[in-house]
Amino acid sequence: MRTFILAVLFVFVAGVAYAADIDGKWEGEMAGMGGGAPMKIAYTFKADGNTLTGTTKDMNGSDLSIKDGKIDGNKISYVLEMMGMSMTHTGTVNGDTLELKPDMSAMGGGGGGMPEMVIVLKKVQ
Repeated sequence: MRTFILAVLFVFVAGVAYAADIDGKWEGEMAGMGGGAPMKIAYTFKADGNTLTGTTKDMNGSDLSIKDGKIDGNKISYVLEMMGMSMTHTGTVNGDTLELKPDMSAMGGGGGGMPEMVIVLKKVQ
């Protein structure tokens, strides 16, 4: 029994230790609407165990808080609520690079006609 408890504790500690280094400010660009100029994007993330919190800005410069943020190793996920829609984002952290994939199905069409978007962010602080 003692060995089992130690094994469970080891797995738990190893999982927490492997959590992505997401804390800080991340910046990048995404394609502009309708082929327009790229839009600058900035996030500030904070990890607390497996919980992810943070902020970004909408197109008008107003703060948006991420909701339901989760961390699983180097994978993250969260929801942004904007313009009356909830959009789930998933991402993978690899060193100082974060690749985000917003679920575009919230924009209509069930996602079938929407191309997959990948936003690449770099850690700046």
